[in-house]
Amino acid sequence: MKKNIIFVVNPISGDLDKSDLIESVQEFADINNVDLVVYETTGKNDVKKIKDLYNKYNPERIVVAGGDGTIKMVAEAMEEHDVIIGILPAGSANGLSVDLNLPSTIEENLKIAFLNHYIEMDMICINGKKSIHLSDLGLNADLVKNYEESDVRGFWGYALQAFTTLTESNEPFVATITANKETVEHTARMIVIANSQKYGTGVTINPNGAMNDGKFELVILKNLDLLLIGKIITGNMPIDTEDVVIISTDKATIQTDYPVSFQIDGEYCGAQKLLEIHILHKQMKIAIP
Repeated sequence: MKKNIIFVVNPISGDLDKSDLIESVQEFADINNVDLVVYETTGKNDVKKIKDLYNKYNPERIVVAGGDGTIKMVAEAMEEHDVIIGILPAGSANGLSVDLNLPSTIEENLKIAFLNHYIEMDMICINGKKSIHLSDLGLNADLVKNYEESDVRGFWGYALQAFTTLTESNEPFVATITANKETVEHTARMIVIANSQKYGTGVTINPNGAMNDGKFELVILKNLDLLLIGKIITGNMPIDTEDVVIISTDKATIQTDYPVSFQIDGEYCGAQKLLEIHILHKQMKIAIP
């Protein structure tokens, strides 16, 4: 008897046409004797529709073609089900696939997504919203907001907005952080809430992060001058400097002195003054190399 696999495609992620990708996935499924159910997201009731498909077909796996936002949506739809999620990176933000060291070719990724073993991965809950990868307060969230509002996509879009964001950035904010039964205060330009190590650009922001250890890290960047930004971008994240503080915990509260831009997994979530954060241990199964 053939096994069912649901293939969830975000047709607009990464501004790429997905028709060739869908064809490749269908061919791979046929060769491997798999019944493929293709679902293209529309942005309307996707979570409910994916749940309905799961209940109808009871798939062995769900394979996702999209970025971090699409993967997170599928993970939320499947939170009550025991199913492996495979990833075909195809978004403008593919941070999770970078962190999982997924290969660059579609052929290799198909084998992993359909056939490989998996890890049980944590998620983070922030003010009731789920994060699978990296969320942050401050400068990068400003960048995400500016990028969402601009017309230029891809690398140059980010580069352009990075310059604008840095030149127009707000004053540092004061954050009162409670974690591990301690309360500390830091003046910061940016605080990253990290379930993993790297941004989608490949930049390591949390060198000791693991996605299945029952903990997340708060990476507090107190000073973001061009020297520090240069070090981070070139992969030399300095963790022995006074400019960076890392707190590892399973639960935390962050309170800021004024509303600060906030983003979850590449999606802008408005300005926030209070974040309540806790870990959701072993929340989803993800196929890995």
